[in-house]
Amino acid sequence: MDHNTTEYQAFSHQILTWYKDNPRELPWRGTQDPYKIWLSEIILQQTRVAQGSPYYRAFVETYPTVKDLALASEEEVLRLWQGLGYYSRARNLHACAKSIWFEMGGEFPKTYDELLKLKGVGSYTASAIASFAYGEVKAVVDGNVFRVLARYFGIETDIASSKAKKEFETLANQIIPKDQPGEFNQAMMDFGARLCTPKNPGCESCPLKSSCFALQHAMVSDLPVKINKVKIKERHFHYYVIRCGEKWVWKKRSSGDIWEGLFDFPQEESSLDLQSPTIDIPSVEEYQIQQFPKKYRHILSHQRLNAVFSEVEIAEENLTNLENWCEKEGFMLVEESKIEYLAKPKLIVNFLNDQGI
Repeated sequence: MDHNTTEYQAFSHQILTWYKDNPRELPWRGTQDPYKIWLSEIILQQTRVAQGSPYYRAFVETYPTVKDLALASEEEVLRLWQGLGYYSRARNLHACAKSIWFEMGGEFPKTYDELLKLKGVGSYTASAIASFAYGEVKAVVDGNVFRVLARYFGIETDIASSKAKKEFETLANQIIPKDQPGEFNQAMMDFGARLCTPKNPGCESCPLKSSCFALQHAMVSDLPVKINKVKIKERHFHYYVIRCGEKWVWKKRSSGDIWEGLFDFPQEESSLDLQSPTIDIPSVEEYQIQQFPKKYRHILSHQRLNAVFSEVEIAEENLTNLENWCEKEGFMLVEESKIEYLAKPKLIVNFLNDQGI
């Protein structure tokens, strides 16, 4: 379909008019502080607003400035992030804060192009900061915006394809009004989140219904097009909760791991099913192994984790041998009273909660 400037202006005017009466009340709205805008956008990546909002408040309270975040330890940041998932975001957040504080004098870049150079900042986040904080005319394109544009303008390009991002960004940047870029970006995201929703959109009350391509052609449920399906990998873990008196054996996940920097228990992985316990702790005398009856499932973006836990009780007279084994295997002994301070995956938190820890 061919479109013209007048049509784009009418579209943006209707979106902005709708937004004035229907804005979402979000804790980061109304600020032009690039630090808070950046923080909110990183937290909301692949996260629902309802889930991300408490984390945003916690981060702003704990680290009110980029300096506070930069001077924190990675373990402290991961601990505060615990349960939000996609932990590489937290590591990038921390690395970016350190770069801004130590290398840029604590000043956020003020243009889209410079913001793109920050670690963990892509075109979406850079556009959000540039438009909300500095009024730069750069369109934000997220899943909500993809959906609104695809339906209204009848775009059938697969949004999972390589060319979709450029096509939708080009169109969005043609539409965005030069005098209200930040307001328009907020409006588009809210319009998609509240009215032009993935399922059961409010087409009958939509101010754009008379000119929406998808509604006029009975294609609302067909747009946007997303053909590629993510293949889910099934994984099976057997965790060993090894205790010697008040000391527990923990493992810090290594670089490149799905939970890099987080702490969990020693474990074995099976490709087919959850196996019977087979752990061997050299130099430690007889120890009791008892499997917990409950099985746990945890879903990540591309993986489905199935886990069982077994308790391994070590007599205190074997503590020295256990310490030697931990040192050799790269494990660590942690007092039970200190466990709450470790940054842990949600799967491990769920297990500990069931044990009253």
